[in-house]
Amino acid sequence: MKREIKILATLVGIFLVAYFLPLGNTKIQEAILEAFRLLQWYARNHTLACVVPALFIAGAIITFLSQSSVMRYLGPRSNPILAYAVASVAGCVLAVCSCSVLPMFAGIYNLGAGLGPATAFLYSGPGINVLAIFLSARVLGFDIGVGRFIGAVVFSVVVGLLMAWIFRKGERAKADAALQMPEPEKPRRHIGKTALFLASMILFLIFSDWYNPGNVVVKTTDGRQFKAVVIHETKDMIRFQLEENLGESKTGDKIELQKTEIDNIQEQETWIIALHHIRWYLAGLCGLAVLIMAWQWFEKDELREWMHNTWEFTKLLVPLLFGGVFVVGFVSVLLPEKQVAQWVGDNSLRSNLVASVIGAFWYFATLTEIPITQALMKLGMHKGPVLALLLAGPALSLPSMIVILRIMGTKKAVVFILLVIIMATITGMFFGAIWG
Repeated sequence: MKREIKILATLVGIFLVAYFLPLGNTKIQEAILEAFRLLQWYARNHTLACVVPALFIAGAIITFLSQSSVMRYLGPRSNPILAYAVASVAGCVLAVCSCSVLPMFAGIYNLGAGLGPATAFLYSGPGINVLAIFLSARVLGFDIGVGRFIGAVVFSVVVGLLMAWIFRKGERAKADAALQMPEPEKPRRHIGKTALFLASMILFLIFSDWYNPGNVVVKTTDGRQFKAVVIHETKDMIRFQLEENLGESKTGDKIELQKTEIDNIQEQETWIIALHHIRWYLAGLCGLAVLIMAWQWFEKDELREWMHNTWEFTKLLVPLLFGGVFVVGFVSVLLPEKQVAQWVGDNSLRSNLVASVIGAFWYFATLTEIPITQALMKLGMHKGPVLALLLAGPALSLPSMIVILRIMGTKKAVVFILLVIIMATITGMFFGAIWG
């Protein structure tokens, strides 16, 4: 009955939006166009390289990883130090955006991982992004980089511990149910083979979704040249954030150029960019290793089950992610950066709360939060809200919230989201009071 009510509510919501949306309003027209632009950017830059590999990994976790192994290391009655260490380190090693972590979180959670370690992993994957933390220190200031690192590491553990404590009754019931389960069947292969197989898939994901900080020098067909950061790229257009003044546009402003207007784009030469240019070769080697291992080690019925589980995750997650990205694109036009900067110009409770909420609902692709935050700082954003946004933003987004609601249920998802927002707000105020 609840499912049918949710379907009815969704249909009614779509009907009301379609019925009342003022399409004659130029701001609404711009918002609709921006929603499709962001969705196209997401489809071109994140779906194949990021979401699809993560879905296959989630299917493999459900299919090939034994429930007993997950319960031993991440279950409600596992060693808490080991469980949270595994969850945090796994997230740190992955260092991918939230949409990549979600399918893997769904996989380990559905296998019986404890709520605490599972949510620690959910936060640590996008939150403890080593490259993003170093880049934050270089671009936004050493103090912000250090604050982001310490805050993200502490967050992942504290959020997990609080989730486990708040829902301890349900966790005890899950642990008791696990004890009543019959002895698991002897695995068909050594755990080392399964670990190597999953590790190769994860390396494929890391390389295919390897970061590009986007720092470039752009030359246009009309003779202009400027330094900028690439924010979004669609089929016909690239959006840049300026790193120097250009005509009437100031440093930090965003400009859009049609690809026909661009003569040349020169990237900064760093090891990160060098690795970015060969990422598909490295990912291809990992993918080839996965295919060989799948052919040699797994039975046909296991492979069929893997594909089935991957498809089930795809049906569950992809429509929610696409819908969330579309909504974020629509709303982003209605909340311009200059307006946001006016709300976060001091270290008050309101400013930090606004930064945390906006960070939590926005969608930040890996590393794009840094130039966006840099622009807000130049518009007057205080350091406290800066850290609050950096702690809440990468780990959450409207698309990820929608998925988390579906996976964990409304009550647990809402508590997780509120914990992230509240802790980001408090940490931002504390940081701003000392270093602001």
